[in-house]
Amino acid sequence: MSTPHATHPALWPLRFISVEAMSGLVLLAAAALALACANSPLSHAYEALWQLSFGAPLLSAYDLHFWVNDGLMTIFFLLVGLEIRREIHDGSLSNPRVATLPIIAAAGGVLVPALLYILACTLMGSAPLARRGWAIPTATDIAFAVGVLSLIGGVPPALRMLLLTLAIADDVAAILIIAFFYAGGIVPGQFLLVAAGIALVLLLQALSVRSALAYVLPGAVVWIGMLRAGVHPTLAGVALGLLTPVTAVFGRRTRQRPASRTGPCSAEPLDPPRAAEPPVVRVEAMLHPYVAFGIMPLFAFANAGVRLKGLDLGAATPLAVGTGIVLGLVLGKPIGIVLAALAAVRLKLAELPAGVRWRQLVLLGILGGIGFTMSVFIANLAFEDRRLLAAAKFGVLVGSALAAALALTLGRTRMR
Repeated sequence: MSTPHATHPALWPLRFISVEAMSGLVLLAAAALALACANSPLSHAYEALWQLSFGAPLLSAYDLHFWVNDGLMTIFFLLVGLEIRREIHDGSLSNPRVATLPIIAAAGGVLVPALLYILACTLMGSAPLARRGWAIPTATDIAFAVGVLSLIGGVPPALRMLLLTLAIADDVAAILIIAFFYAGGIVPGQFLLVAAGIALVLLLQALSVRSALAYVLPGAVVWIGMLRAGVHPTLAGVALGLLTPVTAVFGRRTRQRPASRTGPCSAEPLDPPRAAEPPVVRVEAMLHPYVAFGIMPLFAFANAGVRLKGLDLGAATPLAVGTGIVLGLVLGKPIGIVLAALAAVRLKLAELPAGVRWRQLVLLGILGGIGFTMSVFIANLAFEDRRLLAAAKFGVLVGSALAAALALTLGRTRMR
C-alpha cells in the first residue's frame, strides 16, 4: 500500500520510474514465456486458452483474448489518461515551453517510422492490406524503455523526465491514431450511452463523492457505450482518466465562513477529504502496480505468442510488414525524434533541458524504438489475417530487441 510520502507529487516521478523499471523485466519474462509456449508442445493449449468464451451482463459472449485486450487494457488506458491529466495540471506538460521539445520530438517519432513502413511496403511489392499497419512502429513502450534506461545508469535526471514526457506525448498520439484510423463502423446513437455515463461521473464529482468504487458503474456504462458505438472501448479509460479531479477538494459541498474583521468570507470544504492527495494522484498510485505487474504482463503473455513454425516471411506481404516495422522502430524512431528536436531547437521553438546533450538525445531516440505494448495492441487492430498479424508481432519483437540492444551498447560506451 502506498504511503503519502511515496505518492507525494514531488516524489511521484521517482516512484513511477522505479515501478516501470521493474515491470519492464516482468514484461520481458511474460513475452518470453508466451514465445516458449507458442513454439512448444503446449501450443494448442496456449491457443485454446485465449479462445475460451464467456459473456457478461448486457454483452454477448467474447473470448478471453477479447477480455484481456479490450477489457483489462481499459485499465491500462485509464492509467495513461490519469498520467496525462496530472502532467497537464502540474507536471512536465503544464508549461508549454518546457513541454514543447518532447512533444515535437514525439511527433517526429510518429511521422518518420510511418513513412518508412509505407515506403518498405511499397518497394517490396506488398498487398495494399499491408499498409494498414503503418501505425505499428510509431509507439513507444514506456515500461521497457525506462527499464533499459535504468540498466544503463549514470544518465541525468532531466533525460529521464524527457523520456517520460516523450512517452506521454507518444501515448496521446497512439490514442488519437486508434480513435481516428482503427475504429470500426460508427453507430452514432450509442454515443447517448457514453454521454449518460460521463454525465453520471460528473454528477458524482459535483456531489463530492470520493470513493473510487462509486465510479466503476458509470465507467462500465461508458465502456459499453463505446463498444456498441464502434469506437474501441479501451478509449473509455482515457476519457475517465482525463475527467479525474486534480485537486483534493472538488464538488459543490462547500460552505462559507463568516466574514471576519480583516477580510471577506472565504469558502472551505464542508467535509475535508480524508486524504490530502488529489484523486488523480491517489488512483494512479493505487492502479499503477496492478497494471505494471499484472495487466501488462498478462497482455504480453496473451499477445507475444508468435508461432515461428507458422511464420511465413517468404511471401512478399508478410515480409514487407515485418521489415517495415523493424525499420520503423530501429531507424525511423531515432531519426524522427532527433531531427524533430533539432529543428525545434534551431527554430527557437524549444531548448534542450539543462544537463542534456545531443548524444544523449540520440540515446533517447533509440529508446523510443522499443515498442511492445502499444505496438502489439495496434497490430491486433490493424490485421485480421493471421499471417500478417504473426509477421507484425514478430517484427515488433525483433525491432524492440534490436533497439534495446543498441540503447544498452550506446549508453554503456558513450554516456559514461
